[in-house]
Amino acid sequence: MSTVSRVRRQLPLSPWLFAAPGLLVIGAFILYPFLSTLVNAFTDRRTLIEGEFIGLDNFRELLHDDMFWIGLRNSTLYVLGVVPALVILPLLLAMLVQKNIPGIAFFRSAFYTPVVASIVVVGLIWVWLLDERGLVNSLLETIGVGRVGFLSDQWLLLVSAMAVTVWKGLGYYMIIYLAALANVPRELHEAAAVDGAGAVRRFLTVTVPAVRSTMVLVGALSSVAAFKVFSEVYLMAGPSGGPAGEDTTLVMLVQRTGTGLTGRVGYASAISVVVFVVTVALMLLVLRADRKEDG
Repeated sequence: MSTVSRVRRQLPLSPWLFAAPGLLVIGAFILYPFLSTLVNAFTDRRTLIEGEFIGLDNFRELLHDDMFWIGLRNSTLYVLGVVPALVILPLLLAMLVQKNIPGIAFFRSAFYTPVVASIVVVGLIWVWLLDERGLVNSLLETIGVGRVGFLSDQWLLLVSAMAVTVWKGLGYYMIIYLAALANVPRELHEAAAVDGAGAVRRFLTVTVPAVRSTMVLVGALSSVAAFKVFSEVYLMAGPSGGPAGEDTTLVMLVQRTGTGLTGRVGYASAISVVVFVVTVALMLLVLRADRKEDG
């Protein structure tokens, strides 16, 4: 057999050989855990016990579990509180740092710094700031407002965690918007200015329509991330999920239920399946709303 023939016979396998390492990683760390979670959701498996098939019993139990509904409520409120801020504020921030003026690179780096900081470090810093004896309460007491229970009140704690999420995510989504704003033709702004449009009107009639697809992308990404929030609430509320567990999110409930020597892996997997279904539904809703807007 000639060399050319051997090469031709080997060529069809070459792409798969290059893709094999990536496919192995995806299979081992994404596909297998996903399928395993899906199977475990229909069993009564525990950490040290294989478990047996129990059908939809775990999902039926969810309907009567008060902590599940608390987690669903808090995760939903988190989406409603965080997503609008992460869609609008980074866009405004990107417009502020878009212009090439002396010293603007420093502000771009400063706004992006929280993104690269460890979420554990960020969470601990905010806990120290918002503690009853922290800097924020000391300042409030100095001006006569009095101390506020940012970390002891059920709703203030959840809002404080939302603020941390928004603060940490501003720089990330700002970079996405900067890339989108760079593709907006300057002639559109100049034409609108000639027609007498002010800064606000140019923003609403030129900038927003030009970056609408990017806003949809940011909305989808931030919605999924907000619904799956764990670190911020866990660090600020503690493993118990705040006062009487009232600030527990769904992902926190998965961690609490499915870990430990007596962890209910099957029940935690059922909660994980619900989280997956809801996040997919959120993305589909955002994409469908975008398509309706296009229509």
